[in-house]
Amino acid sequence: MNSIKLVVIDIDGTLLIKADEISAENKAALAELRKRGVAVSLCSGRAIQAARSVINQLDIDGYHIFFDGALVTDLAGRDHVYIKTIEHSIVKRAVEFARENGIIMDLFTATGYFAEEESWVTDLRRDYFKVIPTLIDFSKLPEGEKVVKGTLVVRSPEEKAGAERFRQTFGNELHLSLTKTPAYPDVDFINVIAAGVSKRTALDALTKRMDISLEQVMAIGDGPNDLPILSAVGLGVAMGNASADVKAAARHITGDVEHNGVAEAIKKFVLS
Repeated sequence: MNSIKLVVIDIDGTLLIKADEISAENKAALAELRKRGVAVSLCSGRAIQAARSVINQLDIDGYHIFFDGALVTDLAGRDHVYIKTIEHSIVKRAVEFARENGIIMDLFTATGYFAEEESWVTDLRRDYFKVIPTLIDFSKLPEGEKVVKGTLVVRSPEEKAGAERFRQTFGNELHLSLTKTPAYPDVDFINVIAAGVSKRTALDALTKRMDISLEQVMAIGDGPNDLPILSAVGLGVAMGNASADVKAAARHITGDVEHNGVAEAIKKFVLS
């Protein structure tokens, strides 16, 4: 499809299975896109720091979507196409609720990662995503620190129950989306961002900056947080490992993440 001007790709469960493991097939397909003048943007719940190594491996410039849509910026994090932070008063109440309910919550600004103490979550962030925490008492977080995303990282039944209580309490003030990575199938990453924010709002801002229409966009994803864009773009493609509702929202279904579904879709719909 020569009308495609931008290909937007999720990272975990779509482009790669484990941290930084991008197949030669996927790399080659993305390189051919760039050679033909088609823009490529990664679109992930990850922070800039956690996506940096992936983007560097692919040698992709331009803009990318981070934090499930709360930030659209270049890799340097300086040219913000779109950013939506969480009100400081809501952050304060959310942190207090997490403490009272024994929930581990971490916070992200556009360029920083904050945790209150070392835990299995900070170990996971450090080992898998290569992100180093700044340890700080959240009650002393300066108002000047604009929080873009919080995350509830849970794995035990008790932690998941606490996350559900958080959802029931803040569901009308914040947007919560569940993401997972194949490397940790038993862990839920629940992204907490400002109400009304999604990958779709981010993509709207990006296409406006690029002066293209949604019809000229191909999006590839596997998770519930990809639903807003898969159903909105000209060519929405669900991974073979996606859930039934994600597949239903897409126009096409490609191979799974273990069999280079990204490369398969690009070759079939853009490069052919």
